[in-house]
This record gives sequence, C-alpha cells and structure tokens, in this order.
Amino acid sequence: MPNIKPVSDLRNYNEVLRDVTAGAPVFLTKNGRGRYALVDIVDYEKTQATLKLMAQLAEGEKSGREKCWLSIEEVEKSLGV
Repeated sequence: MPNIKPVSDLRNYNEVLRDVTAGAPVFLTKNGRGRYALVDIVDYEKTQATLKLMAQLAEGEKSGREKCWLSIEEVEKSLGV
C-alpha cells in the first residue's frame, strides 16, 4: 500500500524521511493531489541507470534500422573473434 502524506507533514521532515525506504517511496500531496515523490537514493540510482540503458537501446535499434542490421557473423568478424 502506498505511503501518501500531505506536503504539510514536511514540517516534521524527520518523521517523513524515516518512512522512505528502498522500494517504498513516500508520495506527497498538495491540495489533495499527488505532487512529489520521495525515493530512497538506491531506487533513484536504479531508475536513472534503467532510463540511460533504455535510451541507449533505443538509439541502437534506431541505428540498426537506418544503417542495416549486422549478422552475428559480421559482428564477430569486425571484432576479430
């Protein structure tokens, strides 16, 4: 179950931060609507690494479509394997 708190609870930020753990973000609301998410630094770093990897994979796929795909034999030959 998500941990949702009003942004006004940040007045006592130690209590809010205590509830933030890996895999369990705290969502803050403002005027009854979701506004912010506090995540553990490990989760943040994993998310950033995943986004970077997905962008690189998309770039590789685009390159393959535009410049033609290489067979495994062609890759091995170009790498000298």
